Amino acid sequence: MTDKQVMLITGSRKGIGRHLAETYARRGFIVEGCSRGEAGWEAENYTHHQVDVADERQVKAMISNVAKRHGRIDVVLNNAAIATMNHVLLTPAATANRMLEVNVTGTMLVCRDAAKVMMRRRYGRIVNFTTIVAPIALAGEAIYAASKSAVVTFTRILAFELGQWGITCNSFGATPIMTDMIKGVPQDKIDAVVNGLAIKRLGTPEDCVNVCDFFISPSSDNITGQVIYLGGVT
Repeated sequence: MTDKQVMLITGSRKGIGRHLAETYARRGFIVEGCSRGEAGWEAENYTHHQVDVADERQVKAMISNVAKRHGRIDVVLNNAAIATMNHVLLTPAATANRMLEVNVTGTMLVCRDAAKVMMRRRYGRIVNFTTIVAPIALAGEAIYAASKSAVVTFTRILAFELGQWGITCNSFGATPIMTDMIKGVPQDKIDAVVNGLAIKRLGTPEDCVNVCDFFISPSSDNITGQVIYLGGVT
């Protein structure tokens, strides 16, 4: 078993996930990342898996592989998600179902199988990513917001189910960050969201690292079942 902390990050091919993976690999974590496609980048201490988090068989195989090679998983950052900005009257069932599969079922599958590895050492830190569009009820994001609201509720209950094994489970929602996920969102809608925040600026990947640092710290062993929204959103 390795002496280094092992971190699993979903959706690590680009955007926030890639920034998190590069940051923690640089800090000395063994980082195992995944996405549906190839990473397209490399870093010391980083291994990429081509996995659809909504596919139970693929998730099981990935986590089994990580556990076999390292003997432990200390941290999970569930970042993988998909979103489409559509009025609900224009949202096909297939689009809604796929969003729920990736954002909710995918989060559940990774948490479930990683927790089984964490339980062996009675230690673990799980951070599930949500979004501020849920509490601010942003028009055009009904299904995406609903899926992320489900992640928050799931995480709160998961905290009670896994706490006895020293595993904490928390979630956080970032303010808009200029990644591929929101590149199709009209600028006036982004401006409206930012102008409604207490801190009137776009989020940054460093904001996400800051929250993750807090949640995954060994000293945060009594911080669980919580959600942090950036920008003053409650």
